[in-house]
Amino acid sequence: MQKNGFLYAFGKLVAAGAVISALMMTGPAQADDSLYRDLGERTGIAKIVEATTANFLSDERVRHTFDDTNIDRFKALFTDQLCVVAGGPCQYKGRDMRTAHKGLHLTNRDFNAVVEDLQTGMDSCGIPFRTQNRLLARLAPMQREVVTR
Repeated sequence: MQKNGFLYAFGKLVAAGAVISALMMTGPAQADDSLYRDLGERTGIAKIVEATTANFLSDERVRHTFDDTNIDRFKALFTDQLCVVAGGPCQYKGRDMRTAHKGLHLTNRDFNAVVEDLQTGMDSCGIPFRTQNRLLARLAPMQREVVTR
């Protein structure tokens, strides 16, 4: 039930994404690194990425989008990206989300599946629900860049 309620709340966050996006545009040098610390810093984030990637690859709804992906490179970039989003001292050197997902023709259903897989990954790593929501709120604006259909 929490996750269904979360998807509704997540939709509300996407609607308010302009405000969150403006805050994120300040770049990786965020003054508050408490989310980064609460996620277990780089080591904890790497564990979340490992678990989440396994979920993506076993999820029939989205695994096809990884068919031509170098998974080791993906995990390294995903770790860097989450680290930056969480306020950690990392640098993300991958493509922007619009470019990275261009041509995949992703829908809101696909995006929601990815969110569920990320939540499940964080659950398996013992990340508290409140901390999960803090990260997801920072990721929410990416929906507009990822979903193209």
